[in-house]
Amino acid sequence: MNLKGLQGGIYKPLSPQDVETIHNAALHVLEKTGFTYESGLDETLAMLESAGATVDRAGSRILFPRDLVSRMAETAPAKVVLYSRDGRNDLDLTEDKVHLGTGGAAVRILDLETGEARATVLNDIYQIGRLVDRLDNIHFFVRSCIPTDIPEEAYDVNMYYAGMKATTKHFMSGVNNEAGLHRIMDLAAMIAGGLDQLKARPFISVITSFAISPLKLCTQSTRIMQECNRNMIPVALSCAPMAGSTSPVTMAATLAQIHAEQLAGITICQLTRPGAPLLYGGIPGMANMNTMGYLGGGVECGMMNAAIHQMAAHIQVPNYNSAGLSDAKIPDCQAGWEKAMTVLLAAMGGSNYIHHSAGMLESMLAVAYEQFVIDDEIIGMAMKVLAGIPVDEEQLALSVIDQVGPGGNFMISPHTLKHMRSTYFTGNGVTDRKIRENWKKDGGIDAWERGRNIARKILAAEPVSHIPADVDAAIRSKFDILLP
Repeated sequence: MNLKGLQGGIYKPLSPQDVETIHNAALHVLEKTGFTYESGLDETLAMLESAGATVDRAGSRILFPRDLVSRMAETAPAKVVLYSRDGRNDLDLTEDKVHLGTGGAAVRILDLETGEARATVLNDIYQIGRLVDRLDNIHFFVRSCIPTDIPEEAYDVNMYYAGMKATTKHFMSGVNNEAGLHRIMDLAAMIAGGLDQLKARPFISVITSFAISPLKLCTQSTRIMQECNRNMIPVALSCAPMAGSTSPVTMAATLAQIHAEQLAGITICQLTRPGAPLLYGGIPGMANMNTMGYLGGGVECGMMNAAIHQMAAHIQVPNYNSAGLSDAKIPDCQAGWEKAMTVLLAAMGGSNYIHHSAGMLESMLAVAYEQFVIDDEIIGMAMKVLAGIPVDEEQLALSVIDQVGPGGNFMISPHTLKHMRSTYFTGNGVTDRKIRENWKKDGGIDAWERGRNIARKILAAEPVSHIPADVDAAIRSKFDILLP
């Protein structure tokens, strides 16, 4: 059952008038309040000023005219394709087509054997990638954790290497600096067979957290973003304010601020290189007003992330956002309801590239191998909702009803045998549907342990490298690859 790239757009928390109101509010913010910025962006400021923006260097403020912003938004491509390496998992990010995958920068993971939290290491990225490669409902791989066992200067090339060794699905991550970007482009080009081949079918992309909410340009991330634009490497324009902390506490105001931040980023990208592929990357979150920490599992996160797709669609740009976060510390029922609600709302909203949808726990601080398995099931169920209920002659089965007749049963009908394995979502095995006696006979284990057993089985298989041996050898001779 192919449950990716299905059409969403069946849940719209904003009316068309609401969308227009928020869009105009964002343009007002850009014109009247504007952006501030860190030092080191002189070339970017000069580019914006030349295009018609007002740059007050003494006050560190940029004001964006609405006509400039509108023109640049029109220049951004309405269709972005994020390719897989084998062509079987290409992501067509247009209109309301929905794809869900991993994400995050967790610093701890639940050990698969002990269940205790430990620090994440480089091998975890590789092993998570192996799970992603085998779990059909996880459509792409965004680096899910930080390798705390290697030097920071080695992060970029090693994270991309580990991800691409583990799976042929599209791989996305952040990078630390422009030098790191060029290293990962060189690495990916070696795998692709050349830089031109990589640019023609980019199977990597980059998260660029260009905006420090509220309304401030980050120098390093903006420079990385622009260098991606120049090289036609797709970028996700990530900004993730927390309502009540780094954006106003109300949902409408948070959406207006995010939209302003996204429009500013799109303007910079399209001035840098018209037509540069990008994803509208608004990720609305919430502050825990008791602790002022991040609150990831609230139902309002699902509502706002569905609204984000409406705002991106309004300017005809595909979007990247978030769902599937949880504030639970372990794969328990709280994790289940928080993940199911936000994933379903974002998917029904039509978001194109929903990351964080698998594996995340503890408000993005942790991941768990078994949680990826459980979340694959949740994502599959959400995508089944998008598939809808087909209604045609075969599905209505009037002749079958007539043939079986009143008082009969359909258990041995050829129609039942034909459709019994395709009509209903069967999942990956983590959902238990046995009768109680058989469940008890098999150990009476819960979903957490079933997910752990499935993860163990996948990872116990002989590892497959998705980088050919000769290419791998060339990569290792050129870069300091730390994965054994």
